[in-house]
Amino acid sequence: MANFDLIMPKMGESVAEATIIKWTKNEGDKIKVDETVLEIATDKVDSEIPSPFEGTLIKRLFNEGDVVQVGAVIGVISSEANGAVSSSPAAPAPESKPVAETKAAPAVVASGSSADNNYKESSKFYSPLVKSIAKEEGISLSELDSIVGTGQEGRVTKADILAYLPKRGAASPAAAAVTASAPAKSESKPATGITAGEFAVIVNRPAVSVGAGDEIIEMDRMRKIISDNMVVSKHVSPHVTSYVEADVTNLVMWRDKAKKEFEKRDGEKLTFTPLFIEAVAKAIKDFPMINISVDQTASKIIKRKNINIGMAAALPSGNLIVPVIKNADEKNLLGITKAVNDLANRARANKLQPDEIQGGTFTLTNVGSFGNLMGTPIILQPQVAILAVGSIKKKPAVIETPQGDMIGVRQFMFLSLSYDHRVVDGSLGGSFLRRVADYLEQWDINRTV
Repeated sequence: MANFDLIMPKMGESVAEATIIKWTKNEGDKIKVDETVLEIATDKVDSEIPSPFEGTLIKRLFNEGDVVQVGAVIGVISSEANGAVSSSPAAPAPESKPVAETKAAPAVVASGSSADNNYKESSKFYSPLVKSIAKEEGISLSELDSIVGTGQEGRVTKADILAYLPKRGAASPAAAAVTASAPAKSESKPATGITAGEFAVIVNRPAVSVGAGDEIIEMDRMRKIISDNMVVSKHVSPHVTSYVEADVTNLVMWRDKAKKEFEKRDGEKLTFTPLFIEAVAKAIKDFPMINISVDQTASKIIKRKNINIGMAAALPSGNLIVPVIKNADEKNLLGITKAVNDLANRARANKLQPDEIQGGTFTLTNVGSFGNLMGTPIILQPQVAILAVGSIKKKPAVIETPQGDMIGVRQFMFLSLSYDHRVVDGSLGGSFLRRVADYLEQWDINRTV
């Protein structure tokens, strides 16, 4: 019977490595086709890796906590616990190869591995990606060892080494100023290097006392990533937030009238989110300079061709994830609705693929779903703007008619746009926000479903 390699699968175009969180099978365990063998994590999303074969796991080539390159062999599965390699193995599943045919050696990244000779004399662990960056930038072993890591067990991550590069040799004036004005560094809270455009800053976290009865809760991996991203964003982008109040009475009335027919005909629930996304996509086409990014040197603007709108989704764990609706401007309302419902459902079930949370050019967050009137959202880098939509509330309002003004009950909501004031001025940010509100206010109440 044949032995087969279990391969670290490709988890997205920009994902080069993944961390093994947990092996769900031990050596000698029987495995069925599509049964989960291990759980992995990238810097984007956590995933379960199923077996493409039925048999016995005879070898695990990595331990929990190891960082493994995409395409590396992570285990060996056989139909017999001690089965020899067959000369005519069964056809392998996609992205896996029989052991007898493969020439790829496991890309072992644990400390002391013989598969990667770069920086092998270090007592510290470095992933292949970090080593590759260090080699390209001419960073010596001693210099690499001096970088403070923020990863698991103090490991140097890609973000750490990229944050270090701009300040090699001497700290920039900006970094020196931040360090000088920061509170004294706590021994238990190391400084964190944060890349901010063309310079880096050192953030000294304040010491925190723990009182009797206080509960200490370890941050999970996703919360740590969110925390770092939020701090980076506030350092990279000078945030400004503008607000408008929109009369969405016609929008609410149309949805109330259309949602039953929509679900009956197309099998999809019609929430407000697709309606907001459609308005945002239209407004971006009117104001394309809101659909941009600033390059890492903070000297060039990248004008995006595609309109990819991310929608912030709350997970059962309390964390946040932002799946992306690609080319939202090219979809009709049904297409947007299907994409929204599918991504939201799979986000809650932790079934998103890495590519589905990448490539966003603008983000929408619905703070109204928590009963909030408005919010001041933080920009998701490297985007330059994020829109928060608040809850819809009935209010008395002055209604202008040919016969004169009158008081009536209308449906209102607040929209708030946070934008990067380096490249988005008040005129552009305010005009874009007003245009989104206009599309919502001018909703055709007689629009066909």
